[in-house]
Amino acid sequence: MIGKLNHVAIVVPDLTAATALYRDTLGAAVSQPVDLPPHGVTVVFVELPNTKIELLHPFGESSPIAGFLQKNPSGGIHHICYEVDDILAARDRLKAQGARVLGDGEPKIGAHDKPVLFLHPKDFCGTLVELEQA
Repeated sequence: MIGKLNHVAIVVPDLTAATALYRDTLGAAVSQPVDLPPHGVTVVFVELPNTKIELLHPFGESSPIAGFLQKNPSGGIHHICYEVDDILAARDRLKAQGARVLGDGEPKIGAHDKPVLFLHPKDFCGTLVELEQA
């Protein structure tokens, strides 16, 4: 059901410093920061030959990742994102097998302007999983 790894998301306390680290120290191509107010994050994508790294920083006071940074002040891996061909079919199959979809269960438009869903980490080995329609 899942396809390729789309990205690994890392919450960072300083987006400018993290961007410079990936760009200047590791030599990766990085995007410009993009504010996503509906998601409460600012993102920078690090482009790799086989996937992406998504650097996440809180945007606004109601950011869902602010609590993550409070618990992990240095930042850390937040979630992994897999591509699926049909997000509604994937959701229905997972729910039928007992997996919990976060939120209202309806896909939202993510950072790549494609439908996404998040799956409860307790159902996936302690890892928050994002599904993105390819």
